[in-house]
Amino acid sequence: MHKGKFVFSQLLGFIDRNDFNYLVRKYDGDKYVKQFTCWNQLAVLMFGQLSNRESL
Repeated sequence: MHKGKFVFSQLLGFIDRNDFNYLVRKYDGDKYVKQFTCWNQLAVLMFGQLSNRESL
């Protein structure tokens, strides 16, 4: 049985969320966003790379 964190969770843990949110605010990344935020998009793209997807 699995006892630790999954690889995806470990990789997301390396990214400082405060620094990421600072950059999103600085460059107005979430200006017209209703639900799918920059953080969600980053997580989806990272998952796609890790799972070797060819397209979204």
